[in-house]
Amino acid sequence: MRNELALEVIIEDYLAGKLSAEEAKAFEQLRVNDPSVDHKVVAHQVFIASLKDYGRVSSLKEQMNAIHASMDVPALTEALQPKPSFLLQLWKNNKSALAVAASFALLAMVSIYSIQHNTKQNGSYEVMSRELVKIKNSQNNLIRNLKNTKTTNAPVNPAKVGGTGFALTTNGYICTNLHVINGADSVYVQNSKGDAYKAKVVYQDPQYDLAIIKIVDQNFSTLSTLPYKLRSNNIGMGENVYTLGFPKDDAVLGEGYVSSKTGHGGDTTAYQVSIPVNPGNSGGPLLDNLGNVIGVISAREYQVDGAAFAVKSKYILEALAAIPQDSLGKKVTSIKKSPLLGLTRTKQIEKIEDYVFMIKVYN
Repeated sequence: MRNELALEVIIEDYLAGKLSAEEAKAFEQLRVNDPSVDHKVVAHQVFIASLKDYGRVSSLKEQMNAIHASMDVPALTEALQPKPSFLLQLWKNNKSALAVAASFALLAMVSIYSIQHNTKQNGSYEVMSRELVKIKNSQNNLIRNLKNTKTTNAPVNPAKVGGTGFALTTNGYICTNLHVINGADSVYVQNSKGDAYKAKVVYQDPQYDLAIIKIVDQNFSTLSTLPYKLRSNNIGMGENVYTLGFPKDDAVLGEGYVSSKTGHGGDTTAYQVSIPVNPGNSGGPLLDNLGNVIGVISAREYQVDGAAFAVKSKYILEALAAIPQDSLGKKVTSIKKSPLLGLTRTKQIEKIEDYVFMIKVYN
């Protein structure tokens, strides 16, 4: 027994580097000659490593306990003290396990972020239509009920896709994105007052992701003169722009600036704009400070805040050229002066909100 204790002391001194060179050399020779001694040395090394790991875990537990203690509110009297939440009870009953798990979770999160950061460097393209049946919030908070009692042929089932559109003519021609209405059995548009009207698709352009729909509801009244104009010439980087769309039930304003004259992957048919957009903004107008429509919001860079894309308005004019002019009611032209010129942003929005529609698609 005494020899065993003496051997363990020697092993500990050997691993700690406390033996002299001659003693260490002699002990190493003993390990070679006696496998049982070598086994004890290896076992002792594992034991010391385990102690160090335990120390690190204990230190982490102490830190977690300190954080937990700082979050505790002063104790209430027993009669008034509320029942602990499930998470707090879980923490108090399993602090040791959770502390260790937290350290592994943190390491895993760092590793996952590193992988995602490397694989998402170039970003990805995400269209901005809303798949309404997949949104988990209350349906009443997402889309208004069809309030137009005169429209008797409105569908009973909820729409599956939502987007935005804006008037191109006073007699009901509306511009939106093709991906908003693609594959639709029926399309309805809803104005800022909640009135809904049946529409049909009259033009589709897959190359530029544009579509023109026409209100065909007999209860639709002709609009007043459009308060904005289509701008055909290019806009410069840094110019302030804004959009109005329907990422939720009510129209939402987005403001920003043109960050690039080209779109995703250098696409020359689109602008990149620094504006926060969300599903439902697809098809919304992009306007400059002078009240000119310069594009149509179509997509954003996935998981990149404020990187949206808009199809340039010159391609809207090309789409209109494909529709017989007599059916448009009045020839649509691109002129320099807009009726919104000189108005404050608030007044501009008041003028245009009746010309921007929520698009509802049924399949």
